[in-house]
Amino acid sequence: MTSVARPPSPAAETTVIDVPVSDPRVKPLLRELGDEYAARYGGDARAELARYPDEEFTAPYGGVLLLLLERGEPVAGGAFRRYDATTAELKRIWTHSGHRRRGLARRVVAELEREAGARGYRRIYLTTGPRQPEARGLYLATGYTPLFDTEADPETIGPLPFEKHLHVTPRT
Repeated sequence: MTSVARPPSPAAETTVIDVPVSDPRVKPLLRELGDEYAARYGGDARAELARYPDEEFTAPYGGVLLLLLERGEPVAGGAFRRYDATTAELKRIWTHSGHRRRGLARRVVAELEREAGARGYRRIYLTTGPRQPEARGLYLATGYTPLFDTEADPETIGPLPFEKHLHVTPRT
């Protein structure tokens, strides 16, 4: 018998926590992300997840992986790393397949932006793949500026770069 994840009731509470990449709750999200990359881009696409060492996603320069938890189970997450002295790069944004279309990715992006701003970053940079129209739509809907011709065929561009300037005050 196959179990199917159902969206939780509206009363389900979602909690944000900061965890290191090594936290066991991160593994299922990254595994599913790797599977999706492989399905969309081919078997070598999983290598993208190993492109940067885990240390780049830790303080003080890198971001902390943020997980959204419902009933203690991870349902969405993401991370950021130092791109340059004033820019954080969002990476590994993911929502579990059984929890999509509920605004969780928007919340992950907002939490990552907040944390990056609190660490003194003034700009967010990110790329998404040409075969991820959902991600492209998310970034456009959340105020990111495309750094590519949006009228061009995404397959002719390769990774689609975006940026967003933050207007936040760092923690004191």
